[in-house]
Amino acid sequence: MELTAALRTTGAVREFTGEPVDDATLGRILDAARFAPNGGNRQAWRVIVVRDPEVRRALRDAYLSGWYEYLAQGAAGLTPWGSLNDRAAEAEAVAGAAALAAQAAAGPGGFPEHLDEVPALLVLLADLDRLATVDRDLDRLPLVGGASVYPFAWSILLAAHGEGLGGVITTMAVRGEPDLRSVLGLPDGVVMAGVIALGHPVHRPTRLRRDPVAAFASVDRYDGPAFTPPA
Repeated sequence: MELTAALRTTGAVREFTGEPVDDATLGRILDAARFAPNGGNRQAWRVIVVRDPEVRRALRDAYLSGWYEYLAQGAAGLTPWGSLNDRAAEAEAVAGAAALAAQAAAGPGGFPEHLDEVPALLVLLADLDRLATVDRDLDRLPLVGGASVYPFAWSILLAAHGEGLGGVITTMAVRGEPDLRSVLGLPDGVVMAGVIALGHPVHRPTRLRRDPVAAFASVDRYDGPAFTPPA
């Protein structure tokens, strides 16, 4: 697949057919993704290929414990767990999560409720000792360490697309990391960065909606003029 076409059509896929993903295909995907850029070539990522049904259910339950809180905050007009949120408003919104969970339990459920059933389930980990977290001491949440891990996740999704698969990376289950550490056998210093679901897509999105370049790129300053490349 031509690179620009792949970049424009690798959208999030959360609905899969029942066709399994064989180990040879998964091996090719990981073999291609390992060339992702990363700080100092320290390759701070690790991957757990989750097959055990009990571990899969534990990941699903960890996902769901935060999913309805996420929905409740969004319904209240908040960015879920946004670092600048009004915490009182956030707590008030989260109080409505139980009702959303009850509604979901009465229906067939979607991707979150059936996370344990996806054909291929990968837990993405980060070794903190290998990450150069250069913003560690700033007076804000550290962010840049992820630059040495998440390109690897994106490379997995691109490689999966090239294999005819679709998928998505989700970070929701990370909220349940304290309970999942023993389930996953995580040593000290290794943390969850996300969960990647892969499979044969029921439908592949091809018309992705994104803001135009001028909406997010400016010249010289944040409040500078919009960068507007020629047509």
